[in-house]
Amino acid sequence: MTTDTEVDMKDVELNEVDPEKQPMTGGGTGNGDASSPVTEKNGSVKVKIPEEKESKFTGLSKEELLKVAGTPGWVRARWALLILFWLGWIGMLAGAVVIIVQAPRCKPLPDMNWWDYGALYQIGDVNSFTEGSGLEGLQKKIDDVGKLKVKGLIIGPVHSSSADKPEDLNLKEVSSDIGNRDQLKRVIELAHKKSISVVLDLTPNYKGRDLWFSNSVVAQVTDKVKSATDYWLEEGVDGILLHGVDQITMDSFWTNMRDTIKNHTKDEKKRVLIGVTTMKSADEVRKELNRTGVDLLLSGALNHKTGVEIAQVVEGLYSGQKTDLAWNIGDRVRGHLASIVTLPLLKLSQLLLFTLPGTPVFNYGDEIGLEDNLTNVYPTMVWLNGTDKEEDNMRSLSFFKEVSDLRGKERSLQHGEYMLLSNSTSDMAYLRKWDQSERYIVALNWHPKNSVTLQLTQKELPEKATVLISTDAKLAAHTSVNLAELTVGPLNAIMLKFPYTP
Repeated sequence: MTTDTEVDMKDVELNEVDPEKQPMTGGGTGNGDASSPVTEKNGSVKVKIPEEKESKFTGLSKEELLKVAGTPGWVRARWALLILFWLGWIGMLAGAVVIIVQAPRCKPLPDMNWWDYGALYQIGDVNSFTEGSGLEGLQKKIDDVGKLKVKGLIIGPVHSSSADKPEDLNLKEVSSDIGNRDQLKRVIELAHKKSISVVLDLTPNYKGRDLWFSNSVVAQVTDKVKSATDYWLEEGVDGILLHGVDQITMDSFWTNMRDTIKNHTKDEKKRVLIGVTTMKSADEVRKELNRTGVDLLLSGALNHKTGVEIAQVVEGLYSGQKTDLAWNIGDRVRGHLASIVTLPLLKLSQLLLFTLPGTPVFNYGDEIGLEDNLTNVYPTMVWLNGTDKEEDNMRSLSFFKEVSDLRGKERSLQHGEYMLLSNSTSDMAYLRKWDQSERYIVALNWHPKNSVTLQLTQKELPEKATVLISTDAKLAAHTSVNLAELTVGPLNAIMLKFPYTP
């Protein structure tokens, strides 16, 4: 064996004694000869064990690959795979086109202003709202207003004036018993941080008998209003509200007011001009809205007693206008919602205002059922502490927040179509829908004693819908109800939902 071969082999040496040749106990030999000194060892054996070598895959060479690739079988396979790839790609493209063509097209969203996204909250008497602490106290209440999910705050009037004395009118100065301009600016700043817009009530003679003083000074007063509008919009106010718009018949005044509002539109956020009238009929309200050109017109349109009358005025305004609608039942002049409709109908009225097509407007305290005093419509605001005595107020507040939050989120409620489903002397039901968004049905029963069973079987409706909000103990939220036999208890209101189906 050569030296190189020996290097490549492993030697295994057997040095152990063969058991058969090991001596017996006591040093005896295997043949009984105790004196024998001889023991044998196994011999040394060298075993050749080859080293394990790692196998390495080298693959085909370039020449070999080219040779194989050119064979007829591989050529046909490549063509088959190429054709299958393009057929698959064309098939997916055709499928995508079919899906796009057959899929329902989304409706373009209408132009929306900030007041279209939720309710406005009016504080006609700042001291009553803040328990006498004026604008400084209002600064501390902005957080509470924000929790109501409202989009705008109507403040005032807060300007300096004396009853029936036009010479004392100063629309650019804040009345000293309420605060000062710096405090008002701070309120505006804090409200904006909460994404709440601020509207200022500039009704001139709010303390006196005639809202615009006498006819002899109307021209001078309207000039002051235009000047003050420009001033306050420059200071960051988001809009102006004026009561008694039907008393100002000068078209030039409204033209100038609209131009002033337009000139102060910044960062795509439009300023709003709101009017208030005592007119009630749909025709009168619509004419006044068109004449003045205000963005929103509050009226007495919903101050009716029957479901038929309310349905008629809503249908009349919606069919002729569809935009620029505002809904209110109370205000700083007429009083609070609970006093006008009575407490048993408070939640029903809240749901009605929140779900009609347009902007809902509430008076301070309407969220808790605050009622007017016997002597005036400016009761002191009640701030709840969660006591047992306030249980009803807390339930009203919770209901208000829930519906207000829904109103600010759902497209069907923000700008969806309105469709009357049913109405009678004591009840009303309608549908709100927008494109492929979830649909909402609102059913109201004003009758003090009797339940009403509505048969809602229009083709736009499914057989069943889910209760979302309810004041009726027999119709719990999240339960499914048959729309063909929808029973609503006396003085109750429910809101149901169902999904869009193509």
